[in-house]
Amino acid sequence: MITWLFPGQGSQHKGMGEDLFKEFSELVAQANDILGYSIQELCLNNPEEKLNQTLYTQPAVYTINALSFFRKTGQGAALPDFVAGHSLGEYNALLAAATFDFVTGLRLVKKRAELLSQTSQTVDGTMAAIINLRVDELQTVLTNNGLDKIDIANLNAPLQTVISGIRSDIVQAVKILETLKDVYCPILQVSGAFHSRYMSEAQQKFASFIEGIEFNEPKIPVISNATAKPYEQSEIAANLTAQITHRVNWVKSIQYLLQQGDMLFEEVGPGNVLTKLIPKIKMDTKPVVTKEISHSENDATILLKSLGSQDFTRDYGIKYAYVTGGMARGIASVALVVKMGRAGLMGYFGTAGLTLSKIEEEIQHIQRALRFGEAYGMNFLHTPSNPQHELNMVELFLKYNVQHIEAAGFMQITPALVKYRVKGLQRNALGKIISPQKIMAKLSRPEIVEIFLSPPPQKMVHKLLETKQISSTEAKLSQHISMADDLCVESDSAGQTDMGVMAVLLPTVIRQRDELAKQYSYSKQVRVGAAGGIGTPEAASAAFILGADFILTGSINQCTVEAGTSDITKDILQQLNVQDTIYAPAGDLFELGAKNQVVRQGVFFPARANKLYDLYQHCDSLDEIDEKTKTQIQEKYFHRSFEEVYAEVKTYYATWMPEMIEKAERVPKVKMALIFKWYFAHSMNLAVQGDIKYKVDYQIYCGPAMGAFNQWVKGTSLKDWRNRHVDAIAEKMIQETAVIFNQQYAAMYGYKPEKI
Repeated sequence: MITWLFPGQGSQHKGMGEDLFKEFSELVAQANDILGYSIQELCLNNPEEKLNQTLYTQPAVYTINALSFFRKTGQGAALPDFVAGHSLGEYNALLAAATFDFVTGLRLVKKRAELLSQTSQTVDGTMAAIINLRVDELQTVLTNNGLDKIDIANLNAPLQTVISGIRSDIVQAVKILETLKDVYCPILQVSGAFHSRYMSEAQQKFASFIEGIEFNEPKIPVISNATAKPYEQSEIAANLTAQITHRVNWVKSIQYLLQQGDMLFEEVGPGNVLTKLIPKIKMDTKPVVTKEISHSENDATILLKSLGSQDFTRDYGIKYAYVTGGMARGIASVALVVKMGRAGLMGYFGTAGLTLSKIEEEIQHIQRALRFGEAYGMNFLHTPSNPQHELNMVELFLKYNVQHIEAAGFMQITPALVKYRVKGLQRNALGKIISPQKIMAKLSRPEIVEIFLSPPPQKMVHKLLETKQISSTEAKLSQHISMADDLCVESDSAGQTDMGVMAVLLPTVIRQRDELAKQYSYSKQVRVGAAGGIGTPEAASAAFILGADFILTGSINQCTVEAGTSDITKDILQQLNVQDTIYAPAGDLFELGAKNQVVRQGVFFPARANKLYDLYQHCDSLDEIDEKTKTQIQEKYFHRSFEEVYAEVKTYYATWMPEMIEKAERVPKVKMALIFKWYFAHSMNLAVQGDIKYKVDYQIYCGPAMGAFNQWVKGTSLKDWRNRHVDAIAEKMIQETAVIFNQQYAAMYGYKPEKI
């Protein structure tokens, strides 16, 4: 189906209609007689800037719209299924539906323009466009600030509304609204408070003028600005009269048309203002499943953006509900984060294992590269043995205004995390609590959910207040927000994992979220996303079907051009299949027996790591290990003596945790653990640096998603990691996930879909 759209005032420009006047000379002559001036001279030369004055603008736009319509039909175009016009453009829609002829329409528009101009001279009114704010939020601001004399004039798009009223009130409203983040409020260059109560005098006079005019039954359904439904013949005069003071319900009008089925929109007249609004309205329109599913490029784009939570994408300023995780030691590199940001997406930089000075340097690099507000985040790994390091990290994030962190490994809330969450809390003009910083909490156990869905612990907040690290306002507001904005449920994944199953874990956490939401009644719902095992569109589809608000990918991104690891490691990853990973002891939680998922294909690390852990369990010191085994470890695993390793360990811990060395000197088992744990850090460095001599000792965090991804892209250009770019993978993943959704809908409704 097709709808023709006719623009209204605001679409005019000097030179419009240049190619139409000669073709329709008779209609142009009729227009000149009715108006008393040359419409051609007005449009082409804009004498005395009259083209921007309502008295002249409206007849000019109506005429150009009409001539464009006559050309289109004269060239053989079939009449559309529906027509609609924005404000003044509605007269052209009614003309297209043959409810009146060109001359009658122009006389109506001329009178309308005259009355609006006259009324505007008695009221100093104007209008402003409010961008990036929903109409309900806009209405709240107006009400809370006593600006009840301002009317909502145009609902152009979900995040584009026009207000109308007395100029001083509009100016005051704009000052208040522009204090809201990302809200833009240009005052329009119009001469009156159109579509508002201030046009009531013009409305009354127009009602008298239109009273004697007869209208034909519309030959095509015309969608009314006032009702967002098709016109009835009997209500044409009433609707055109009401339109003068009534708001333009453009969003609802387009939504009505979208609900009629697979709809194409064409703009008839000067410019393309209205067609540019269609994608924005589509994004906010719930799909209506019919017997046919559109596979047009425009509809596919909307489906991509409708996957997951649109609230999530708005909050982070990204186009899809898709982010990349912060792989340790800068494997999620500056290049990776910048590539995602420039593509309108977001990635978290991998801070774990890096020094503060290195992290600071990388933040500076990212901020220099992303200078226009593109999204990025930083990983924030829990370090229970060193709370001061966490506080130093938070101070660094706050210093550089890092607004997004990925909190990983937290089994409990810490003062550093609370400080990051609470610092900068304030209420905006809507009365909503705004936090400059967002926390995405990664978790793999349901028992962790409640601590992140609860407000920051009062004792920690009180301590921060006592030490003057936060203000009293921030402390007070902290009890009305949750610790996290988002929960990322991590199923069986690379690195440390609890081996969770997405189909079990994700719905459980969502259910917990919903139950706790009733308890706390936060104004904003915490979103729940999915990570772990997402390496194909099928896996992404499963996550969204299970209710994920977003997805986060990890393993597949370390085998890309941008990943901060060695080419040799990428060559290994490129060859993996789904069965080529295994669980090995985790170096950072070695004593606790925690497990990491790592690559086993072509490396000895998993076997050697398990051997070290077995020795730690059964021996209380290095002296208890037999000489043959000690020789094997030093010569084959470490390629250096225990004494040399311990010297490196002492140097490392002396800078930030000297008490650990003191303990090691007293307790032989602790010393043994520190020496063994060195191998885990060393093996990761070998993989990142690509030392070919010690390839068998590479420790490469990886989940089975990598193997699944390799199978998915087999036979394509993405088979070679040198062709894999992190943003292209994101686009391909989301696009093909949308294809799967279309195919599933098709199967549900019993027909064979066209190739997408």
